[in-house]
Amino acid sequence: MPQSPPAPLARARALLIDVCTPAGPPVPLCGRSRRRWVRKLPYVVAALFTALLLPLTANLLTNEYGLDFGLGLSLAVAQTAPLLLAVRRPLLAWAISFAAATAAAVAILSVPANRDWSWPWPPPTLIGMLLLLLAVGMRERRPTLIAVWLATGVAGAVLRDLSPERSSTNVWVTLFVVGGMLMLLAGALRERGDARRALAEQETISEAERARRTLLEERTRIARELHDVVAHHMSVITVQADSAPYRLTGLPEEAREEFASIAAAARESLTEMRRLLGVLRSEDASGAGGGTERAPQPGVTRIPQLVEATVRAGLPVELAMPADPLPDALPQTVDLSAYRIVQEALANVVRHAPGAATRVSVSADDAGTSLMVLVVNAAAADPDARPVETGGTGHGLVGMRERVRLVGGTLDTGPLPGGGFRVAARLPFTAGPETGPGAGPGTGPDAGQRPQAGSGSGPEEDPVSP
Repeated sequence: MPQSPPAPLARARALLIDVCTPAGPPVPLCGRSRRRWVRKLPYVVAALFTALLLPLTANLLTNEYGLDFGLGLSLAVAQTAPLLLAVRRPLLAWAISFAAATAAAVAILSVPANRDWSWPWPPPTLIGMLLLLLAVGMRERRPTLIAVWLATGVAGAVLRDLSPERSSTNVWVTLFVVGGMLMLLAGALRERGDARRALAEQETISEAERARRTLLEERTRIARELHDVVAHHMSVITVQADSAPYRLTGLPEEAREEFASIAAAARESLTEMRRLLGVLRSEDASGAGGGTERAPQPGVTRIPQLVEATVRAGLPVELAMPADPLPDALPQTVDLSAYRIVQEALANVVRHAPGAATRVSVSADDAGTSLMVLVVNAAAADPDARPVETGGTGHGLVGMRERVRLVGGTLDTGPLPGGGFRVAARLPFTAGPETGPGAGPGTGPDAGQRPQAGSGSGPEEDPVSP
């Protein structure tokens, strides 16, 4: 079996691989900016300095430093052309330009010395290296920055010591110090930008989780309320199945056994429903709020009491209900959903548009197949009045949409042109089929639309709008 390398050697190899590996995909520098001119700026700067430094470097290497024209031009291209590559791959661009600059310095060693030269880096090379160090600092991690900075300084110091008589100035110190400062500044700005982007992504994730949690809470609340409705029907089935052998004479034994089986299945279903309710009920439901959850669920007949209580709270509300009573066979889910929609809409008017004139209308449609619920409020009576609540969870419209979806109806909400808000729901007496868990109103992309401030009937506990 091949022997593994010693631990120090393995660590050094891992460090070398980490240092030489570019950070992330080749996204252009400033490519995440929202401003188009900022995204184009690195390309303009790279092209400008390449066009400026290429002829200057070639001219200095051939005319001033005495290199052959072909060699000088090739080294000049190798030093300056990587500036264009640095927009996407700054580390690779620095490596190519740094190798070319080092090769040019080694080639200059074969030429007689001149103390008027800038040694070991000509001025155009110095400018190009500073730009590349700045680009590396804007992209790479700290270990890579330290390695690049040290490599630049060590190479300059070694070349300077190989031929100290070629210059009276320490140009390599300038590149080492200024380049380090540029890399430090660019690295700090990059880390700050990364932190801000990470925070924005976390806030987006938190907002999505908050919206989903709100939806689940509303669905759980509706499920707890529907327990009473379903339990009532199951209780009726149980009573009818148990009493059928006594009400109907002459039943064969098989029919009696069938009724007994139906009653037993209904009682078992009631037991399972109570267990499910225990899972859905929150921990504090057994306390002060527990009795409220076990109370009979309200319906359309209690809407006048709800409106009266709202009027006592200081909100001018006008109620319009049909003179003829609503159908006796009004489904309990429709009955409960209509009351809750009116309750949530009025609560939002009180919270967010205090004093606004409001109209509530509950009636059956012309065909007698649906219940129409309409809550319309004007703008707040006092435009300068502040909402009663300035923070919220946005449960109101979520709950309305879930209740409408439950019965297969439609919900129309939105701000009015002259101010105020409108909530219109159609609740069919016979629910239509759903296409999936997310079917129905309120689950599409417009589920989180927000009207103007002060609209009133926005989501519950949302101070501005739905």
